[in-house]
Amino acid sequence: MRDGPLRTLVKAIARWVWATELKLRRAAHRLRERPAWELGGACQGCACCCEAPAIRVGPAMFYLPLLRRPFAWWQRVVNGFNLVEADPETLSLVFRCTHFDWKTRRCDSYHSRPAICRDYPRTLLGQPWPELFDGCGFRVLATDRARQIAILEEQDLPPQTLAELKDRMRLL
Repeated sequence: MRDGPLRTLVKAIARWVWATELKLRRAAHRLRERPAWELGGACQGCACCCEAPAIRVGPAMFYLPLLRRPFAWWQRVVNGFNLVEADPETLSLVFRCTHFDWKTRRCDSYHSRPAICRDYPRTLLGQPWPELFDGCGFRVLATDRARQIAILEEQDLPPQTLAELKDRMRLL
């Protein structure tokens, strides 16, 4: 289902509002504390993030139908996301994207894709221990990895143990 001109315009306006709010929120967060994680690597086009996009919401949005229905409506009508599951453990709403072609593993409206798609996996960097999909070309790296590597290399560790620690601590 390709986006028409009206949906493309609505998405562009929504993306602008979202991007502005996101930049302000991230700038305020950087002023308060240094981020623990940053991204390395690049998208390899595996499309695992497109198979079942999930949006974590607050408890009110999750449990109150009066709030959840308009949100799900927006996702369906504007973004082409159909709600398929509500995960109470993570307070996430899981969707099926109508723009995702399972055969080609591509988006038919990539140029007007919604914010959740544009910002993945950066949205995960605020979590204590971000987990990416297996096979994702991105990788999560500790922001202070140079200092941590220096500390590890000062230790008298066998090379294999040192390499394993660097990998598990997300330093490489």
